Amino acid sequence: MLWLPVAFGSGASLYFGLMQEPPWWIGLVTAGGAGILLLIVRRRFVPAAVTVALLTAVGGFLVAQGHAARVAAPVLTRGITAATVTGRVMAVERRPGAVRLTLHAPSISRLSPEQTPATLRIRLSDRHPPPAPGSVVRLRATLSPPQAPAEPGAFDFQRRAWFMGLGGVGFATSAVEAMEAPPVTGWSTVALAFERARGVIAERVAATIGDPVEASVTTALLNGEEFGIPEETLEDFRNSGLAHLLSISGLHVGIAAGILFYVVRAMLATVPYIALRWPIKKIAALFGILSALAYTMLVGAPLPTVRSVLMTGLVMGAIMLDRDPLSMRLVAFAGLVTIALDPEGMLGPSFQMSFAAVVALIAAFERGSLRLAAIRRDAGWLVRSLLYVGGILLTSVVATLATLPFSLFHFQQIAFYGVLSNLIAIPITSFWVMPWSLIAYALMPFGAEAPALIAMNWGDRAVIWTAELFGRLPWASLTVPAMPVEGFAVLVAGGLWLCIWTRRWRWLGLVPILAGLASPALVTRPDVLVAGDGAVVAVRMADGRLSASGKGGGRIVETWRERDGDRTAADPWPAAGGWADGAGRSSMACDDWGCLYQLRGKIIALPRLADALDEDCGVADAVVTAAVARGCRAGLVIDRWALRHGGAHTLTVTGEGIRIETSNGRQGERPWSGPGR
Repeated sequence: MLWLPVAFGSGASLYFGLMQEPPWWIGLVTAGGAGILLLIVRRRFVPAAVTVALLTAVGGFLVAQGHAARVAAPVLTRGITAATVTGRVMAVERRPGAVRLTLHAPSISRLSPEQTPATLRIRLSDRHPPPAPGSVVRLRATLSPPQAPAEPGAFDFQRRAWFMGLGGVGFATSAVEAMEAPPVTGWSTVALAFERARGVIAERVAATIGDPVEASVTTALLNGEEFGIPEETLEDFRNSGLAHLLSISGLHVGIAAGILFYVVRAMLATVPYIALRWPIKKIAALFGILSALAYTMLVGAPLPTVRSVLMTGLVMGAIMLDRDPLSMRLVAFAGLVTIALDPEGMLGPSFQMSFAAVVALIAAFERGSLRLAAIRRDAGWLVRSLLYVGGILLTSVVATLATLPFSLFHFQQIAFYGVLSNLIAIPITSFWVMPWSLIAYALMPFGAEAPALIAMNWGDRAVIWTAELFGRLPWASLTVPAMPVEGFAVLVAGGLWLCIWTRRWRWLGLVPILAGLASPALVTRPDVLVAGDGAVVAVRMADGRLSASGKGGGRIVETWRERDGDRTAADPWPAAGGWADGAGRSSMACDDWGCLYQLRGKIIALPRLADALDEDCGVADAVVTAAVARGCRAGLVIDRWALRHGGAHTLTVTGEGIRIETSNGRQGERPWSGPGR
């Protein structure tokens, strides 16, 4: 049973890993063949089990393929400037200095209806008042397609946008003009009601709490909006290992449901007539489920929260049915349902880290729960207090170790003080912040939430202080080079083997785990990286760090450095002059026309001006330019047309020559791949 979601997820992963979009019939044919095979081998356990796993994997493949077809919608293939956009506001996200609007069913000037995306995200300056959710607005904006990966193998926002139904992004160049439109109907009414509630919560918190940092953290815990938290504070939370407290997930949903469960049960128990005649524990469990659902809708239903609601519902349902509420089968069921609802979300860090933590914690709980229960049964208050502290410490250690590989793969970061910081922050969140947040929810309809928000903010202030304390210590975090996909897959397989099995052979899972952790050391990072539009290029300096072609690049250059395992910014290319290493293996020489980068005997020309192409093409082994380089005599040319077709490029100089990889080549021919195929 526990391996079924593994097989289901493996089938979905196979679909996303293909380089070509498969025919619609291939999964059905495979499922039919596996079904016939199961009828043949059904009386033999091992062949039947393998066939069931194959059928389950095919099911995951078909679900992912069907989901990709179901969400298909137009995507912008080119940038559009000064477009007039009209659409209904479905979400308002408040960010420092700006507001991001999600517009549904927009109309865009100069685009036909069949070319118009179903959803747009547009950034609006906070100088203009944000429109109300549900209103129809018109504005002028500059639009572009969803951004391609910064380099081959980096985060694929194009794929994520495809499954979100997001066909374009941009920024407004005018104020928002409200338009008359019919009211929304159906499910959208409920979604907009919760979106308006999130806006009201943000306004009430801002009016009550004066400090903007504390207000942004309090808002994030109440309505799920992390966008308003300053980047410096987010960095402290990441470095201290407390970033999970800002992402509404299992901890918050479990606490919210648990508090309401115990409060309702205690209140019903105070009435003898009800306590003696009604099943108050089961009634309280029903209220726990309802509170989890309401909390999920209020914070926008992110994927970790959906998983948490499924598991919370199963726990409360088990209580209502007089069954054991803590079991790995809960995770298996939640995994199957969550992958079926959002197959692409399985590839993201939220899904992976939340499930990894829960699976590891339940595996550890199954090993020691009976022994701890026996100790706790006859213990006094002092021993029980020590057991509680030890439980938090053990939980922090297990969850930190379980999520470490995923943090390495997605963020290239290790937080060394995560156990200590969680030992302080989790009890504050559990026993102070979350209870006051529920009281604030209850008082908001009456406008009397201020005392509860102030009390909640005292706890938030302590959590922020903890994040700052541990996040700014020496060696608070370590950045490592990006882990290859193959190493990550081996590591995940080892972790599943370790946690799912209960016999001694489970410890064999440590071998692939260690191999996966060591895999980044086997990867050679590229020597030259080129953005998809050619606007920024980075080369590897003599000291091994990356130097970019100027001050631009923003998030793209940050991604390159993070995947390089080095977040420090190196000096940009010199306007004139250059550098060379002591052994003469690499050097760079620049002038007003451009730069020549030499590595292992190969010369790569990086012209700043198109007029330098004639000379560079005659002396260089490779030429990289954002201009059109027709007739260039160099052996390798990366120009505007190559970038348009291949996206971001990387060049690695080896003894055999220059190896090239492109982001579009890594993506393959898929529905969500970038334009210019």
